[in-house]
Amino acid sequence: MIELLQQVNHWHWLAFGLALLCFEILGTAGYFLWLGISALIVGALLSLLPIGWQMQWMSFATFSLITTWLWWRFQRNKDRKDDKVTTLNKRSNQLIGQFTTLDSDFPVGRGRIALGDTTWSAVSEESFEIGTVVEVYKVEGIVLFIRAKQ
Repeated sequence: MIELLQQVNHWHWLAFGLALLCFEILGTAGYFLWLGISALIVGALLSLLPIGWQMQWMSFATFSLITTWLWWRFQRNKDRKDDKVTTLNKRSNQLIGQFTTLDSDFPVGRGRIALGDTTWSAVSEESFEIGTVVEVYKVEGIVLFIRAKQ
């Protein structure tokens, strides 16, 4: 077994790296990508420097841990930034700042307004006449808070 490990050259590492990259095509969420890149780095390193098989595997393990950790950290920071600004799947929050023209009189208190492709429950501190342009400035659950456009 030791003799087999001692015969590994840079071509073996390059082939191993390409095989891992081919597995990535099957959809492993980026993990085989970084393992494949690590194997390619070890192959390139081995073509420049004669290193023993123990150091080859330690280099592969080290590069794999470093590259996957860096990718995980990059993705985590990207996801945090995306969570702060996204309104995906938060339809009512997407309505904040929207304007609509009332198609009926709106009394003080609760009523319904048409916004987009549906009607919403709305609350206002003043009454509005038909044709008034109103703005959604706050949302609580499925209730919109409206005021006259300024």
